[in-house]
Amino acid sequence: MISVYQLKPRFQQLLLPILNQLHKKHITANKITLVAIVWSALIGGLFFMSTSHPIYLVFVALGLLVRMALNALDGMMARNFNQQSKLGEVLNELGDVVSDTIIFCALFSFSYANNMLVFLFIVLSIVNEFAGVLAKIVSETRRYDGPMGKSDRALLIGLWCLLYFIFPTIGFAFNTVLFIASILLLISTFKRISNAL
Repeated sequence: MISVYQLKPRFQQLLLPILNQLHKKHITANKITLVAIVWSALIGGLFFMSTSHPIYLVFVALGLLVRMALNALDGMMARNFNQQSKLGEVLNELGDVVSDTIIFCALFSFSYANNMLVFLFIVLSIVNEFAGVLAKIVSETRRYDGPMGKSDRALLIGLWCLLYFIFPTIGFAFNTVLFIASILLLISTFKRISNAL
């Protein structure tokens, strides 16, 4: 199925100049991962406050794009400059789950969002990442199968922020979006497990 992850090689090509500059400044992969976690906390804070300041939704959308870049850069840095380590892998996997949870928890502050659906979306997102990591234990290959992988979720929330900022009346549709996203997460998790086996 279609996933933003399939565009990752092209995205990484665009980031190569930034990667080389960071390497020259002695920025390591683990440092980028830690920055991504802190950055996600800032995005989550803005997302939470956007209920009172709608303009923050635009910054959240842009912030999610930057986070996607940071997530790509840490992996590129580790592979291209031989910085792969067990600590880096732990930081990367835990960082992704923690970052997603921080950002998505802000959805509880939106009156139009059904709390049960928000909770389901967050839990299934965590399970989806766990399935990808579990696949590495079973088959020695980390699975990133979509739909609704990490990048897809960031794109979904980013697009929603922009659309809701421009058309506030579409808030009623958000629960439908969350429901469909949850179904796609179940499909993605099943694919990751079945492909691992």
